[in-house]
Amino acid sequence: MSEWQKIVGHAWAVEMLAGAIQHERIGHAYLITGPAQVGKTTLAITFAMALNCESDDARPCGTCRACTLIAAGRHPDVSMVEPMISKRGKKTLKIDMMRDLQRKLQLAAIEARHKVGIITEFDAANTNAANAFLKTLEEPPGDTVLILTATEADGLLDTIKSRCRVVGIRPIPTPQIQQALVTRWHVAADQAHLLAHLANGRLGWAVNASQDPTLIQTRLDQLSLLRDILSSNIVGRFKHADKLAKQPDQLFDLLNTWLTWWRDLVLLTHQSDRLINIDERTVLEQLKATWEDDEILASLNQTKALLWQLERNVNIRLALENLFLTFPKMAMANE
Repeated sequence: MSEWQKIVGHAWAVEMLAGAIQHERIGHAYLITGPAQVGKTTLAITFAMALNCESDDARPCGTCRACTLIAAGRHPDVSMVEPMISKRGKKTLKIDMMRDLQRKLQLAAIEARHKVGIITEFDAANTNAANAFLKTLEEPPGDTVLILTATEADGLLDTIKSRCRVVGIRPIPTPQIQQALVTRWHVAADQAHLLAHLANGRLGWAVNASQDPTLIQTRLDQLSLLRDILSSNIVGRFKHADKLAKQPDQLFDLLNTWLTWWRDLVLLTHQSDRLINIDERTVLEQLKATWEDDEILASLNQTKALLWQLERNVNIRLALENLFLTFPKMAMANE
């Protein structure tokens, strides 16, 4: 079986990338866009394997020297750059990281057919880093292929987007994730059903959660904390804000979990059944009946706004206080 066939979903993207190799119409730069943990990096690595696979048949085979080295991140001609994470949890690609990659790409290939440079989450590149990399993107050396990933193309410089073939991939449907968990990763059916919903289209998260129980426990702790805040008075909410402000590296994941919870509440107010947190349905149904629709929507929007503000060096404690003042009061006992 070709490694392409192991990719869950994204059939059109696989067809495009595999076809480029088959018909010898390989571009010098690709931009793969889509939500976090939806499979962008897996697609990029598989493409790098296909470009250099030594097999005469199903490329990439996954078993030849080139494929195994690339999959293990040890191929001398395939370089990957990932953003660094600050103490505040912010991801950044800096100019020195781009220059280091440029130096590697300028060297002659040791054994690969194509030198490959993979840069994940390119939307984390600051302006200086993006501009520094532009020259390489315009005139990549030799048979180099550049593969960038990003959440969305709109946030990138036009000069970057215009020099890449854009491959947009979408969240994977819940039934497809559930089936893959059961058939490929041998997850029990009931657990696969829950994880597929919680994944919200992110196969990578679902697989990781099936193998690491702490991910599910972390989510439960995050929702328990949210209920504690909702049940607290103003003084209690401010104490929670002060404590969380001292843990900035945890805020992005925490707020994204809360965002799905508020999203589900908004959907319930519109009689939609497409919930992510299906194990929270009882609590959500009770709260929907006690809160006003505009309170729920405001909480969703303010949570989303805080995620945006965290990227811009906001005063975290004050921003959290403002968010918690938006939240309605939960009169029911903690679940």
